[in-house]
Amino acid sequence: MKTNIKVELNSRNEKRIVFTIKGINVALANAIRRVILSEIPTMAVDEVVIFENDSVLHDEILAHRIALVPLRTDINTLYSLKNLKELSEQEVVLTLDIEAVESGTIVYSSDLKSTDPIVRPVYDNIPIVKLEKGQKLLLEAYARYGLGKDHAKWQAACVSAYKYKPIIDIDEEKCLACGECAKVCPKSIIKVNDVAHVEEEISCTLCKLCEKACPVGAIRVHWDDTTFIFKVETNGSIPVEHLPTLAVHILRIRLLDLKNSIISTVKQLEEEESA
Repeated sequence: MKTNIKVELNSRNEKRIVFTIKGINVALANAIRRVILSEIPTMAVDEVVIFENDSVLHDEILAHRIALVPLRTDINTLYSLKNLKELSEQEVVLTLDIEAVESGTIVYSSDLKSTDPIVRPVYDNIPIVKLEKGQKLLLEAYARYGLGKDHAKWQAACVSAYKYKPIIDIDEEKCLACGECAKVCPKSIIKVNDVAHVEEEISCTLCKLCEKACPVGAIRVHWDDTTFIFKVETNGSIPVEHLPTLAVHILRIRLLDLKNSIISTVKQLEEEESA
């Protein structure tokens, strides 16, 4: 059975995207949300070999700070995936070799030099450690693919959330234009002239305060349970507009793996019964 699914872009900037998906249920919406948060593979430092460290930070703390520096991930590699196991052996080396020539020298993420021009720190101005004059830092960091469900350093999305599409019905014949609904609206989307009306309905949080405040019951707040408004934010490792499409791609791979596993299990049971 074919379903009529539509996607509309509401707003987008470099770090955040808001879009609406029509024609799905809450189970699929939540699956997409969870995959965006925890199942999209990204590159992050997984191992650090420190040859020289004269800084005030212990090796373990230094390695932890470097691991949390977000790295750009090659999205073409992710789109070409047919199996997540393909990523397990891929590795990129980043080196850091710096000696402070003056006191108060700050080592930034830009000082990490990568062997891959694509896999590099997203931001150049993340401070790692401060060195005094003559102190030296020499290390190698090994970046590998991983999933956000295993560690936050592999999480591409800072935010992945959705809500039902709000529907606010106002009975103009009942409305007294008293303004009580507008006073309690936390998003200030209800305006009152001759009657109350709604501006930017999409911003409604479904709190129903306006419905409770109306003395004559002229307002009804409900929602469309087949339409969901998503808000997604990225840490920069993957462009924000690619997170939803990659989530669907990864979800498809997971479902195909499940399908093949079920087919294999059924086949094995049939062979055992026929033996």
